[in-house]
Amino acid sequence: MNDKLIIFDTTLRDGEQSPGASMTKDEKVRIAKALEKMHVDVIEAGFPIASPGDFDAVKAVADAVKDSTVCGLARALDKDIDRAGEALKGANSGRIHTFIATSPIHMKMKLRMQPEDVLAQAVHAVTHARQYTDNVEFSPEDAGRSELDFLCRVLEAVIDAGATTVNIPDTVGYNVPQQFGNLIGQLIERIPNSDKAVFSVHCHNDLGLAVANSLSAVINGARQVECTINGLGERAGNAALEEIVMGVHTRKDVFSCNVSHIDKTQIVPASRLVAGITGFAVQPNKAIVGVNAFAHESGIHQDGVLKSRETYEIMRAEDVGWTTNRMVLGKHSGRNAFKSRLKELGISFDSEEELNETFMRFKDLADKKHEIYDDDLQALATATNLDAENESIKLVALKVCSETGETPNAEVTLKVDGEEKHAVHPGGGPVDAAFQAINSILQSNTVLQLYSVNNITTGTDSQGEVTVRLEKAGRIVNGQGADTDIVIASAKAYVNALNKIMAPEVRQHPQV
Repeated sequence: MNDKLIIFDTTLRDGEQSPGASMTKDEKVRIAKALEKMHVDVIEAGFPIASPGDFDAVKAVADAVKDSTVCGLARALDKDIDRAGEALKGANSGRIHTFIATSPIHMKMKLRMQPEDVLAQAVHAVTHARQYTDNVEFSPEDAGRSELDFLCRVLEAVIDAGATTVNIPDTVGYNVPQQFGNLIGQLIERIPNSDKAVFSVHCHNDLGLAVANSLSAVINGARQVECTINGLGERAGNAALEEIVMGVHTRKDVFSCNVSHIDKTQIVPASRLVAGITGFAVQPNKAIVGVNAFAHESGIHQDGVLKSRETYEIMRAEDVGWTTNRMVLGKHSGRNAFKSRLKELGISFDSEEELNETFMRFKDLADKKHEIYDDDLQALATATNLDAENESIKLVALKVCSETGETPNAEVTLKVDGEEKHAVHPGGGPVDAAFQAINSILQSNTVLQLYSVNNITTGTDSQGEVTVRLEKAGRIVNGQGADTDIVIASAKAYVNALNKIMAPEVRQHPQV
C-alpha cells in the first residue's frame, strides 16, 4: 500500500484544554488558516456545546476555512450533536465527532451506565449525527483500557450505523507502543465491517509515548492520526503533529502510507504562531520545531555536517520551515513592502485599521531596533490582535525607577472602561513594582502562577516576549506581551491576562 495518512489536528480543541491555553475566536481562526495553509486534512475547531464562545469560534472557523474539513466535538447526546451541527452549517466540508466512554472504570464511575446502554447510546449518537453530515467520527473514550470484546461490538455497531471514521483514543496515556499497535491490528482484523471505516488514533503523552503509540498504530493499519501543534494538550499533551508528519515522511521505508499532501514548510511558522498565541513556549531541544533541533555544537558533528549534511542530519531544516530569512526593512520602508512580507508569512487582518496599527508598531520598533526579523513581525501582529480583542483595560503609561541600594518604584496609568486611573507602588524589583501598581488599581484578587521571559530574536536589542499565567477561583489564563523594554513587555502581558480573567465569558472545560 502507498495510501494517504489523514492528519487530524485538534490544537483548537484538545490543545486548548491545556490550563491557560484558551484561545479567542479570532486566535482560533488565525491558527485554523495556518493549518489550512499546511494542508491539514481535518481541523477539530472546538466543542460547540461547551460555551457560547466555543460555539461562535467553531462557527467562525467553519466559515473561514475552505479547503480542510472542519470538525466539531460532541458527547453522545442529542443536544451536543445538534449544537455541533448548527456550528458547522457554513463549512464547505464538516464532520461531527461524537464520543462515549467504553472502559469499565469510566462506565461504572463516570457514566454510571451498563455496557448495553452505552452501546445503544453510541449507535443512537452516530445515527443522530448523520442527520447533519455523512462525515461522522466516533470515539470510544478510554479505549486503551476497554475490554477488547466489548470494544469490537461497539465499533462494529457504530460503523453499521454510519460512522465513517472510528477513533481509538488512549485517553489517559496508559498504553505502550507494541501493546497499542497490536490493539489496532486486532480491531481491524476482528471487526467484520472494519473496511467500511477509517481507523484513527488519539494518544496522550502521560508516559511520553504519544507519538510512539500513534506511529505503532499506523504501522498496524491506522490511517488517521489525531495530533496537535507542538504536542499541546491537557496534562502532558498530545502526539505532536510535526513529529508524526516528519516521522512518516522521513521513514518511508517503514511506513506504507504517506503525508506527501502536507506542506511541511509551514510546520515551523504554525509552531511559532501557536506558541505565541497560547504562551506555551517551545523547549529549545524539541524535535523538529525547537531552536536547537538542527544546531550542532560538537566538533565531531560540525565537521561531519560541513563535509556532508547527511552525516548527522536526517532532515533538512528548510523542509520544515526553518529559514534565515529576515525582513531587511527599516523605518523608511514603505507600507506596501511591509504588507507584502506579512502576506508571505501568512499574516492577515480583518480590517485596514488593524493593518495600519501593526504598520505603526513596525515603525516604532524600527526606531529602536536596526534589524526586523520575521519573528518580530509575528509578535507585532499578535500584539495588534490582543489590543483589538481586549478593550476594557489598556496600559497607557509606565515609569519605573530602579537603582542599586534603593527600593524599585513603579508609576502606572491605565485606561479602565475608558477612564484613566493612576497608581504608584514599590516592589521587590521593577517588574514586581509594575505588577503591584497595576493590581492596586484593579484589585483583581488573582494569583500569579507563571512569569516567563523569552527573547524573540538574538541580540541585546531583541524584543522580549513575556508570558504571564494568572489563576482566579480555579480559572487559569495566559497573557502575552512583547517589547524591547522587558518591564513594559511584562506590564503588557499582565494587563492582557487581566483582561481575559476579568472578562464575563468563562469557557467551560468540555468534560464538565
